[in-house]
Amino acid sequence: MTDHPQQFASDNYAGICPEAMEALTIANQGHARAYGDDEWTLRAADALRHLFETPCEVFFAFNGTAANSLALAAMCQSYHSVICASCAHVETDECGAPEFFSNGSKLLVAPDTDGKLTPDAVRALATSRSDIHFPKPRVVTITQPTETGQVYTVDEIRALSALCRELGLKLYMDGARFAHACAALGCSPADISWRAGVDALCFGGTKNGLGVGEAILFFDTSLAVDFDYRCKQAGQLASKMRFLSAPWIGLLDSGAWLRNADHGNRCARQLADRISDLDDVTLMFPVESNAVFLRAPEEVLDALRCRGWHFYTFIGGGARFMFAWDADPHRVDALAADIRGAALAYAAAPADAGADGKRVMTA
Repeated sequence: MTDHPQQFASDNYAGICPEAMEALTIANQGHARAYGDDEWTLRAADALRHLFETPCEVFFAFNGTAANSLALAAMCQSYHSVICASCAHVETDECGAPEFFSNGSKLLVAPDTDGKLTPDAVRALATSRSDIHFPKPRVVTITQPTETGQVYTVDEIRALSALCRELGLKLYMDGARFAHACAALGCSPADISWRAGVDALCFGGTKNGLGVGEAILFFDTSLAVDFDYRCKQAGQLASKMRFLSAPWIGLLDSGAWLRNADHGNRCARQLADRISDLDDVTLMFPVESNAVFLRAPEEVLDALRCRGWHFYTFIGGGARFMFAWDADPHRVDALAADIRGAALAYAAAPADAGADGKRVMTA
């Protein structure tokens, strides 16, 4: 097998963490009842209830698209609308799945500069019209951490929740990297979910050490009525459910869910610290979780690509680097060294050397 150098384009590049793999291997011994009627799924659901300190309803889905879309659909009728930030994953990267699974609920997009929803932005959209010709606002959805890697504080979530209660709205949290927010804030999962007024949550496992699978938690249990049927209809009921749920036991019982997230966060901070003194490479957003967004001249980004680095530029043209549970600090230092080298070469290159207006740099 070819040994590929570790990349930081996405935390989806990483494999399964040892704790999850061990639990999966143990669950693979012998036979177990199908379709979630097994001890592993019950134990995983109970482990989540214990972690969140509340008797919530728990379901498992294969991926975040399904988890978010089905949860929102459970909270909406087809004539309702969902308020989200302009760069929210449900708006930009779900291929219309939230609208599809809800039979047409409309996403109402609030303008934002950093990926966060504010109470003022929500109020403006939710109260803009109340006539029957406009889709009735029903849910506010926030991403924790945001698509820009920033973390909603407890007070920010409470402020949004208070507004939702005032306006008769539900509050949903897309927590694809929820563990990273807990690690960043140093708080319990309950403190930034149901205690802060969140009605339902997707707790992401894939980006934190699982091979596949997200958990959907309904703190307002009335929203979970018939959700098992919704999962079945959408192709999310695994026949051998224990292989979807058992890795959660390893992740939660061992504490790896928090260790993994904390490690990713620290590696992101490591990269940011190593390049903080560069003039031509700057942070687009504060580094609060396991994401680093860098704004740099295109020549610098091209030089990084030439040196073999992978990254995305889908938010504002900046380079996004994500750090998974297994990020190698030495490899992070190698990335920082190449960014420094490219930036210094750019600064030293004659400004008018290129025929196309670009600076001529050596790789």
